[in-house]
Amino acid sequence: MNNVTKFSHFSLGGFSETRFLKHIYFLVAMLIYMLILCANLLLIAVICRNRSLHEPTYMFPCSLFVNELFGSTAFFPLLLDQLLSDTHTVSVPLCFLQIFCLYTYVFVEFFTLTVISYDRYLAICYPLQYNSLMTFKNMSVNIAAAWLTACIYTVCTVSLSCTLQLCGNVINYIYCNNYSIVKLACSDTKVNNIYGLIFFAIAIFVPLTLIFHTYMRILRVCFSGSKQTRQKAVSTCTPHLVSLFNFAFGCCFEVIQSRLEMSSLPPLVPIFLSLYLFVCQPVLNPVIYGLKMTKIFDMCKSLFRSVLFIQLK
Repeated sequence: MNNVTKFSHFSLGGFSETRFLKHIYFLVAMLIYMLILCANLLLIAVICRNRSLHEPTYMFPCSLFVNELFGSTAFFPLLLDQLLSDTHTVSVPLCFLQIFCLYTYVFVEFFTLTVISYDRYLAICYPLQYNSLMTFKNMSVNIAAAWLTACIYTVCTVSLSCTLQLCGNVINYIYCNNYSIVKLACSDTKVNNIYGLIFFAIAIFVPLTLIFHTYMRILRVCFSGSKQTRQKAVSTCTPHLVSLFNFAFGCCFEVIQSRLEMSSLPPLVPIFLSLYLFVCQPVLNPVIYGLKMTKIFDMCKSLFRSVLFIQLK
């Protein structure tokens, strides 16, 4: 890494406004991280432990829960360390590793939500053929494809950024951000920009088109179907839609705080916007899927009763 840049570390400038209340921020961040770990691990354990939940309706959300653990572990440990540090520096390899993990998390989330929309479309529009269309093998291939595609894209992104010659090493955020590193480049970033545009055209526009198409078909079935069909559609799609819109808000906030000039706003506003994507989505997903899906909720209650009985005994 040192042969492509003269810097051995990056400085995270986003922590300059947190030094006076750093212990309070540390405690809050630690509690949020523990909540995310406990909630997602609980649901993963419940789904893996019960063979009756080994079907697409539950395995696709389970992939999301695993991804929340992955993204949170890439984000929070470094955040907690930086909150207690006085220097707010991170080594160049560790910074690029965090970029790889966070970008992979974001795109796995997006691709998995796209796959879930297709799964909901099959369940509502083709209920009789659903089991033959969404087999365990097809489900596994879809989950693997979401993870593999996200990893390939992120590897290409990080590889291009690693080759840039940098004129500075200050990243004005609370975590390592690829766009910020590209802005520090002295060398030509044309390849990075072209790659970004091509990827946006293929890997963003195509899934969004698929999501829009599936929900248009679902709405058409709902309007032409019975009351029971509409109730099933609402019950089936609500968790996915809530998760999808929350994720969309997080991505919008991330784009706003990274692309627009926000020096006129209070310093904590950009920090809040950058935190939203990596805090609200991992907290919200276990709640909406755990509470909305009756089978998971009942399994969680049963597990709690078993643990409580063993402790009392």
